[in-house]
Amino acid sequence: MNEMIEIVPVQSKKQLAKFIDLPHDLYAKDPNYVPELFLGQQDMLSASKHPFYKHSEAQPFLAYKDGKLVGRVVAIWNRNHNAFNNVTEGQFGFFESINDQEVANRLLETAAEWVRKRGGNNIVGPVNLTTNDTCGLLIDGFDRPPMAMMPYNPPYYLDLITHAGYQKKVDLRAYLVTKANANQRSVVLLDKLEERLKRSGILLRQINLKDFANEAKKIKQVYNRAWDKNLGFVPMTDEEFNHTAKDLKAIVDPKYCIVAEKDNEVIGFALGIPNINEILIHIKRGRLLPFGIFKLLFGMKKIRTLRVLMLGVLEGHRKLGIEACLYGHIIKNSIPSGIEAAECSWMLDHNYNMNHAIEQINADLYKRYRLYEKAV
Repeated sequence: MNEMIEIVPVQSKKQLAKFIDLPHDLYAKDPNYVPELFLGQQDMLSASKHPFYKHSEAQPFLAYKDGKLVGRVVAIWNRNHNAFNNVTEGQFGFFESINDQEVANRLLETAAEWVRKRGGNNIVGPVNLTTNDTCGLLIDGFDRPPMAMMPYNPPYYLDLITHAGYQKKVDLRAYLVTKANANQRSVVLLDKLEERLKRSGILLRQINLKDFANEAKKIKQVYNRAWDKNLGFVPMTDEEFNHTAKDLKAIVDPKYCIVAEKDNEVIGFALGIPNINEILIHIKRGRLLPFGIFKLLFGMKKIRTLRVLMLGVLEGHRKLGIEACLYGHIIKNSIPSGIEAAECSWMLDHNYNMNHAIEQINADLYKRYRLYEKAV
């Protein structure tokens, strides 16, 4: 019954802590669940801490049924997204719910109403703040934990969201390439491809962590230009990019961050990161203190999987073999490090060129995510 369900806006630190901790209880019996770090979630959802809130706004909500916490959602109004894509839409994200359609309906309708009050005519999700963060609902590939910075949810969320009136907007792909099944062609041909690129003045190198600030600035230019035609993409502000780069610096390994340059200008790059979810899955309730920090520090050298989360080449330099060389470098560098597999994610379903390139190295499409939308 409706009167048994109460939707409450998050307004205090205590409520925010309950919001962040809810998934730990919902997924208590799920062996594939990876807790998000409490401090990271707190940062994303605090207007005083995250640069997103300098141009946009978001409101978390909690759902109670008979006095018990049973769900959550965040309503998002991203002004930069709307201006860049010439739309008037909001997003919903951080969605979690017990398997109860009425609870899900009330949460999603609350987010839609919040968006509607700001002039929105459409709502898209799940987007966990922006498309530069985790987004998409897992719809296929529930048999193993998610990789770093990828979402996870139980299968019943698909029914909850579709029965709430949401329709498919686009699917996002995640590919897995293993040491056992990898086509080594990109590694074998690496020298020949690089020689050909050198004749065109294109050089590949590892990122220089000692000059991280300047490297990040160059990569940001490529990131904001190479992805500008992707569905729902919005360029990062300088503060947002620096904020993300600062977080990533702690786990970036130069062997897996490769840039392509021409005339000292970065024209492409690929970023792979160690799959820290191998460690986070063992950190109870996402708390680094008192003991989680040691698991993180001592576990880094034992990681056996990677996630290639960014690979982009500026238009005008594509189809020259740069993409293959970027992949080739990461694969070649990962083998001596004991890496057994790498996930390439996420790719838009209709990004034929990138999907084809990944399939050429014998990567398997092993997880699929979906963005939904609904007119409001």
